[in-house]
Amino acid sequence: MKTDMGGLVAWEVIGVSDTEGDCAAWIFPAEPDAVRTARQSVRGQLRRWDLDRLADLAALLVSELVTNALRHATGPIGVRLVRPSVLNGVLLVEVSDPLPDPPRERVARPEDESGRGLQLVASSSRRWGTRPGTEGKTVWFELAVPE
Repeated sequence: MKTDMGGLVAWEVIGVSDTEGDCAAWIFPAEPDAVRTARQSVRGQLRRWDLDRLADLAALLVSELVTNALRHATGPIGVRLVRPSVLNGVLLVEVSDPLPDPPRERVARPEDESGRGLQLVASSSRRWGTRPGTEGKTVWFELAVPE
């Protein structure tokens, strides 16, 4: 039986942390639909936090990182948002996967069909980076909240 979760279907999300506080986190299965569902989750949460102006960019960058996780890792993909009130005007976005290898930014040629995701994250965010986890890694980026 399907359970509706604010436009998401229960089997599209493995786990949801508290989305009412200053953080929101989801765990998605490593399946192609995870990209769409992650975008929807991020947009919906930013709308609830009255951060609609960041929703499109944050969803785009999350989409790129979730796609990278699907291409290079197996296993669940985590997405976490930390509200700007905690971080003084900065939205922190994290995407985690079970592969320990950090991503490599590369220069894509005009005819390449992939390879621009990290370039997009780097050029569109305030800062970005990676950190190892107990299982895998987290790629994170910060978006400045316009006043």
